[in-house]
Amino acid sequence: MTDAETTRIVAWSAELRLVHTRIRAALEVTRQAVRDGISSAQVSRDLLLYCHGFCAALDGHHQGEDRALFPAIEAAHPELAPVLRSLTQDHSMISHLLQGLREAVDRSAPPVELDQHLEGVAAIMENHFRYEEKQLLTVLADLELHAAVPDVLGPL
Repeated sequence: MTDAETTRIVAWSAELRLVHTRIRAALEVTRQAVRDGISSAQVSRDLLLYCHGFCAALDGHHQGEDRALFPAIEAAHPELAPVLRSLTQDHSMISHLLQGLREAVDRSAPPVELDQHLEGVAAIMENHFRYEEKQLLTVLADLELHAAVPDVLGPL
């Protein structure tokens, strides 16, 4: 194995943490926009962009994991199949919550309602990220997966 291959293999765990950090930051920007209030049309447009951008980033991340990362992990570590199924179920639940957030934003729901949607997404997302990192980071340190990061972990 070359140094470049070793670097790429070790980097999957770092890449996962980096993507999670970026998604957490996008969520915080979105939540701050709600907290700052949406009294003007400009702020409403900004909030719409933040929410849709955050939703797209999180959805893209989970789709990449479901499509590329989890099958590679399961092929290398079949004993993790139950963990991967649980994480995939989380993805489905989070997708449902994100759809509710999108719908609330699209109909200009009041800030209190938007904050409730974001709080729900934040709670499930954080629990999911922690579990995923606990279960998979050591596996990712050894995973031989030769693919582009956006294809595996989403467009972030």
